[in-house]
Amino acid sequence: MVFGPGGSGVSVLSAAAALGDRSTHPRSGLRVGSERGTLLVSLDGRSYLPERLGVLRVPGEPVPVTADVDLLQVDPLRVVENAWSDFTAALAAVAGVSTLLPLVGTLASVDPGELSTLPGAQEFLLLRQVRDAATAGRWQRIVVDLSGCSDPLALLRAPTVLSAALERLWPRHARLAEASEKPALAQLSAAVEGIDRDCQDLIELLVDPHGVSAHLVVDGGDRGARALADHVAISDLMGLPLRSVLVNNGAGGPGGATEDVARGLLADDPDVTVSVVDAAADPLDRLSRLRRIDIDLPDPTGRPRGSGALTVTHVSGEDLESLFELAWRQGLPDPDRLELGRSGDDLLITISGFRFPVRLPSVLRRCVVAGADWTDGRLVLQFRPDPRVWPQRPMRVS
Repeated sequence: MVFGPGGSGVSVLSAAAALGDRSTHPRSGLRVGSERGTLLVSLDGRSYLPERLGVLRVPGEPVPVTADVDLLQVDPLRVVENAWSDFTAALAAVAGVSTLLPLVGTLASVDPGELSTLPGAQEFLLLRQVRDAATAGRWQRIVVDLSGCSDPLALLRAPTVLSAALERLWPRHARLAEASEKPALAQLSAAVEGIDRDCQDLIELLVDPHGVSAHLVVDGGDRGARALADHVAISDLMGLPLRSVLVNNGAGGPGGATEDVARGLLADDPDVTVSVVDAAADPLDRLSRLRRIDIDLPDPTGRPRGSGALTVTHVSGEDLESLFELAWRQGLPDPDRLELGRSGDDLLITISGFRFPVRLPSVLRRCVVAGADWTDGRLVLQFRPDPRVWPQRPMRVS
């Protein structure tokens, strides 16, 4: 996944990385079966990549660019419309008989063409299409260009937010129970269950350090230097397996200051490399010129990062006197903007104006937060058992 602030050159560097010489399998050096080399995925329906690569614009279909590289341009509107048509078919089947879900009839009447701005719908469906391409077994490597999204980090957060919303609107235990008691709701319950299952699948995929690596692109000017710490911190919060920071001197001017900031920020992080991409001498408007940019995106390390590598430690005490600590490595550019909250089994953490729910490990779901601190680059939260729900040991009778 290649992402960064708008105007940083994410699309160009994604294409250059996809076109790099990776015709053999990155680890074994062997081509696997009939797999092609690389699929470059663009989530921007208006991207100029097809013109730059000299291929036809065919949204939703992989188009060969070279002998080893294909381009898949995803049309967000078409993805949303097709998926919503399938979902409303299930809604319509129960709209006349459901008294438990008064909004079913209203939702079923919504036309797919009305969904261009439905919150969260596009983001989840776009990621699901990327997931389907990545698991199709047709390519050895998938390079995802996230430049077409207004906020790529909000896009990556969408499955987590949507899953939480489904659980609040129609909790899983309730929808399964109602489906078993009322056959008319079975089809709708199955449709919602399928969406939630896809959400969970995407959540696991995006933080999987064995198969996914994230690459942050920042421009070489002052804007890139200022945005860098926030983006790294938010990546930590989301548990994204960040592997490299690319300082693009072709956007924003020479990147000496930005490079220094990046190397200082990540000096003690061996899993993240910092690379500088020099400005091109010619406009990057064709395939031959894009291929001259030398970029090699590091492979996944297999080691989780940030909240994906959180640990739980039993510090002291027993039973109701127990003290637990939840901790992970977390950047914090502005401590004054750190906010913590709790919603059910999730911690709601806000860093640099970005809020993300972190699911609590099971042992802490019956606890209350007793304190929080940020020290030595780690966010540490303390928990004590909640007497109302903590299981009590049976009394001994002598």
